[in-house]
Amino acid sequence: MARKLRVLVVEDDATISMTLRDRLESEGYDVGVAGDGIEGLRLATARWDVIVLDLMLPGLDGLTICRELRGRGVATPILMLTAKEQTVDKVVGLRVGADDYLTKPFEMIELLARLEALLRRTVRSPTGATAYPIGDCVLDLRRQALVREGNSVPLSTQEYKLLKYLYEHQGEVLDRDELLSAVWGYDESTYTRTVDVHIASLRQKLGDRHRQSIILTIRGRGYKLVRE
Repeated sequence: MARKLRVLVVEDDATISMTLRDRLESEGYDVGVAGDGIEGLRLATARWDVIVLDLMLPGLDGLTICRELRGRGVATPILMLTAKEQTVDKVVGLRVGADDYLTKPFEMIELLARLEALLRRTVRSPTGATAYPIGDCVLDLRRQALVREGNSVPLSTQEYKLLKYLYEHQGEVLDRDELLSAVWGYDESTYTRTVDVHIASLRQKLGDRHRQSIILTIRGRGYKLVRE
């Protein structure tokens, strides 16, 4: 029998967390629940396939938890929930390592679709390679991490998938819609800012934030990873 996929829900609203737990369990997931940020951080370091993380939590907020997990090298996909409409909250969440966000109130079917998109990932390349050279770095496919100047740089799941996709299509100009579809699994144009934030984060981790000579912006068209 296949192992159940494990989802951790970190949410202080008991009604929301109970609804999420019941629906996810009915969909076949193994679900854990934390009602505050401190418990959420403690549980999140265990083995989960995906984490649903509320932004506003007692004890520790979602941004702090996300930043701490990525700092510890935990690459579990994170779907952040926010009740706020301000773009800045979503952008900050993505910058500290969240893979996607969903604004409350949300439809359960959309949350399920987002989780499924985050869970669809392939670790190995079609060619069987286990490492991709990118600039002065190496993308380690086994650890889903970037090695730069001898140091391992943790990547979120979506950062890893985005960089891997860019490498496997290096030299091609890829528009935001294609990247959203291939990496995130959805193609709503309203989420194209998500791509830009992840590109900026990858440039920083590649040591290419200022020169931008590895991932090029093709104005009006999209992005391109340059060939070595």
